[in-house]
Amino acid sequence: MYNIAVMPGDGTGPEVIREGLKVLDAACAKFGVKYKKIHYDLGGERYKRTGEILPDSVLAELKGMDAIYLGAVGHPDVKPGILEKGLLLKLRFSLQQYINLRPVKLFPGVWTPIKDKGPAEINFVVVRENNEGLYVGEGEFIDKDKPTEVAVQVSRNSRRGIDKCLKYAFEYAKTKGREKKLTLVGKTNVLTYAFDLWERAFYAMAKSYPEVKTDYAHVDATCMWMIKNPEWFDVIVTDNMFGDIITDLGAMIQGGMGIAAGGNINPEGVSMFEPIGGSAPKYTGKNVINPLAAICAGGMMMAELGETKINEAIEKAVMDVTANKLKSLSAGKMGYSTTEVGDLVVKAL
Repeated sequence: MYNIAVMPGDGTGPEVIREGLKVLDAACAKFGVKYKKIHYDLGGERYKRTGEILPDSVLAELKGMDAIYLGAVGHPDVKPGILEKGLLLKLRFSLQQYINLRPVKLFPGVWTPIKDKGPAEINFVVVRENNEGLYVGEGEFIDKDKPTEVAVQVSRNSRRGIDKCLKYAFEYAKTKGREKKLTLVGKTNVLTYAFDLWERAFYAMAKSYPEVKTDYAHVDATCMWMIKNPEWFDVIVTDNMFGDIITDLGAMIQGGMGIAAGGNINPEGVSMFEPIGGSAPKYTGKNVINPLAAICAGGMMMAELGETKINEAIEKAVMDVTANKLKSLSAGKMGYSTTEVGDLVVKAL
């Protein structure tokens, strides 16, 4: 019995999580796995109503869960950054979710903006360090609001944090990589402190993984090659900021935010899984948003809990739907409602 914290969140989050849970219920029943859903009212509406974002009592409860299933965070009536920092980043840091895992996989029948590339070429994974770098929020203003103003933002990278991320990436490449190849992405020619450390740590750890092929690419070159030759990549490992940027590019080449799922992972603790797209408030309540990313995130969650057959079954069902049913992945253009897409996945299971 798994205890799953469910946080539907804002905007269309509750709609996509509803379909994700529908699919999870069907998949778990198929394989005889039981789980309990514990719902949490966290997000913009609660903040507007109470001024609370993530109470300490709720955080303490979440630390006792097996996993967290998140819909979306972002409310049009709440200033950008408040919920993101107070909920998402606080969860990632407090629960030590030091890995952000983003599969970039083009499913059959899904359009990609890259000419002459298909599912065989677009199939790699990004392992992003999730607890350090620029996102720690360390910095200061000097002479704020004066003509001489300077803003300082610090990217703090520790050898311990880097090694934890690299170990996860090497193990992933060794056990799950298509080619057992791991690419470090950075900017060693300009960011000569942070990525000198990343590079030294990377090649030091590579000695313990002789079966994993290693290489390095600058982040700007990586963006070019992701478009021109995405088949070159198997598993990518990078820092927090660069990982955030290239995974959005990855989402576009795999068909858009409607299919992109990700996990914020603590391999020794509680992990959180979510669709990559935002809360899309303009579609709220219209039953037209694409739920496939949330459905895939639910599958990733079960895989992290050790239920790999459930994840494989969900992914196979989603592929059946993208290949044979949907006209598009875009909201309102799928040919089906949000609810109907969930039903199609359940039927394919």
